[in-house]
Amino acid sequence: AVLHGGVRQAGAAMTNPQKAKGSAYEREIVAYLQANGFPNAQRLYGAGRQDDRGDITIGGRDAGLLVIEAKNHKTLDFAGWLGEAERERQNAGATYSFVVAKRRLKGVEESYALTTLQQLCSIITNITNA
Repeated sequence: AVLHGGVRQAGAAMTNPQKAKGSAYEREIVAYLQANGFPNAQRLYGAGRQDDRGDITIGGRDAGLLVIEAKNHKTLDFAGWLGEAERERQNAGATYSFVVAKRRLKGVEESYALTTLQQLCSIITNITNA
């Protein structure tokens, strides 16, 4: 794949089928979020870097209010993925992090959305105090 300034160039070949599957899922998530009230949802680039900031952000160009770590794997690793999402939240300076994991034989709208109970309580507190 050809990257320029952290942005994948249109038409760039992607030789790793797992990476292609993950990228397609990220695009599905962004499209779903944008169609459902989050027009500023966007993909981030730089996966695998030490300062990885997640796959998708909502709320800002780089360090948004929320970062999402997207997973499209046959085997589920919720604990590992939540740890990864938390590191990426810290790297991004974001308020919240979620893992959005593909469910087999389900559309993107039925994906798992995972966070910690601590973050869920913070979200609920912010909603009820708004």
